[in-house]
Amino acid sequence: MLRTFTSAELHAAAELLHAGGVLAYPTEAVYGLGCDPHDRTAFEKIFALKQRPATQGVLLIAADFTQVERYIDFANVPDAVLAQVRTSWPGPNTWIFPRSAAVPDWVAGAHAGIALRVTAHEPAAALCRAFGGALVSTSANPHGVPPARSAATVADYFGDALDGLLDAPLGAQDRPTTIRDALTGAIIRA
Repeated sequence: MLRTFTSAELHAAAELLHAGGVLAYPTEAVYGLGCDPHDRTAFEKIFALKQRPATQGVLLIAADFTQVERYIDFANVPDAVLAQVRTSWPGPNTWIFPRSAAVPDWVAGAHAGIALRVTAHEPAAALCRAFGGALVSTSANPHGVPPARSAATVADYFGDALDGLLDAPLGAQDRPTTIRDALTGAIIRA
């Protein structure tokens, strides 16, 4: 049965994630599906819900830089690049970095890098703080269907197949965050 959480119940939502659950939660523009990035079973459940090939990979969202730094291969990131990225965080900016050995292969899919965002959207950031680390973030929708922009749409899409739903406001963005390559600045998703 789909459990719905309010912003006052973040610790219960984080417990669901620690127990291997998949949770839908609001981001800057759309609802996302999240889980513990190190829990392969939960991760595979997300891809089953989305009916999407796991080779596509996902991004990780966090409340602050300390939650994502272990996933970055700093040996291959110039200091100036890192400084530039850090000035854009927290904010609606997703950056692809060379990934460290801490990134589970299933999270990156067929990609050499890892997409990371330190969000300024308080409900998502508060969830990451309650969880104690970065979370998987991929749009809450079956493959080929528009991303959910309301809790009701999430429930319609997934129903009881989803473990939990954090019912809180979306951010002010009209579309999902831009994804850029941190090393080149190239826009991967506008």
